[in-house]
Amino acid sequence: MNLALAKTETGRALSDILAVARDRLPGAGGVADARRQAFDAYQRAGLPHRRIEDWKYTDLRVLMRDVLPLAAAPDAAALTRAGKASKLHAIEGVRRLVLVDGVFAPGLSETADLETGLGIRTLREVLEAGDSLAQPQLFAPDSSDAMVALNSAMMTDGLVIEVADGTVLTKPLHIVHIASGAVPSAMFTRSLLRLGKAAGATLVESYIAAEGAKTYQVHDSLVVSIGDDARLDHVRLIEDSREAFNISSALVSLGAHAHFNTFGMTSGAIVSRYQAVIAVAGEGSRVETNGVNLLNGRQHADTTLFLDHAVPNCSSREIFRAVVDDRGHSVFQGRIIVRPKAQKTDAKMMTRALLLSDEAEADNKPELEIFADDVTCGHGATTGALDESLLFYLRARGLSEKEAQALLIQAFVGEAIEQIASDSLRELAISAAERWLAARG
Repeated sequence: MNLALAKTETGRALSDILAVARDRLPGAGGVADARRQAFDAYQRAGLPHRRIEDWKYTDLRVLMRDVLPLAAAPDAAALTRAGKASKLHAIEGVRRLVLVDGVFAPGLSETADLETGLGIRTLREVLEAGDSLAQPQLFAPDSSDAMVALNSAMMTDGLVIEVADGTVLTKPLHIVHIASGAVPSAMFTRSLLRLGKAAGATLVESYIAAEGAKTYQVHDSLVVSIGDDARLDHVRLIEDSREAFNISSALVSLGAHAHFNTFGMTSGAIVSRYQAVIAVAGEGSRVETNGVNLLNGRQHADTTLFLDHAVPNCSSREIFRAVVDDRGHSVFQGRIIVRPKAQKTDAKMMTRALLLSDEAEADNKPELEIFADDVTCGHGATTGALDESLLFYLRARGLSEKEAQALLIQAFVGEAIEQIASDSLRELAISAAERWLAARG
């Protein structure tokens, strides 16, 4: 059924925002035309709402209501605040690539002495140069989702990273998204990562706020192409301000015998949504997606994954954990589709939620759509509270109630965190979880 949607005040305001920001958006000619088409697609749909099945539990018309004006380009003071925040979240042994208020910050980034086979450009450079090879990939997901279309229309900057055939990076790449200002605003970023045949890389993404940054919106998209026999390890940490909104999307495509291992942890932002479409397009590939939501107060975090098995002899594993306190709300939607030609698919999904208060809520919706007859597939979902007998056991051995709860929560989320391949990045995720536990009342 087609619905005719009247233009809302939000729609008119966003049109004004686009008109004002147009001179700041990189790219002309075909890029400007693609932006207009993407914005038209967004306007036809508007902010996602609960009548859209994939957004059933995250009604942005209620939760977010409108889109904030585009953030101003960071000035010297903003870059100074961002630099301090970056140091607080620094990771040893990585190549840091910093985006401040949606704009690449070369002074805070490490782009010198690139490894052989690694190329890094900014999105602004690529769009302004009219790169005919990169642009189709950058704009490919426009029609898939209203928020992705909005991101296409408004994207200001990001990274375009290319890893050549046979190149295995020794240093992880760390993209740091920093909100620097106290003025409510929105950042629109998009990055492209292309791994060549038999290449290997580790990508870390962090979303953080500088001191004084409170109410802001992050609109981010990541487009990933993993070549034949290549491997990508991916870690996402959402530690935004507790008044921020984070809407992130990913489009991932795997070649033959490729391996994609991804982990995400959300402990920040008042409202967040991570949606990923993973296309297993080459035989013999493997996907491991793992995630943890750590929520309290009135936080709302939504993880929605769509895994598309299109070819034979591939496998996938999804492990998701949610710990929800106070009036927090965790959402997990996982859909695995097995196409008719995808025989010998081995796909499993398991989501568990731990509720720490009577008002906490967790919605888990695992789905399987199987159109092949020689497959091994399964899914499950559980929701419960901490085991009182285990709490009693630990407290009887001298632990306080908070210490006993923390120990059980760490064990609960540990199965997902343990899937991170890198020891140092696993410790990074554990540290983020410990910070959340220490901050609990």
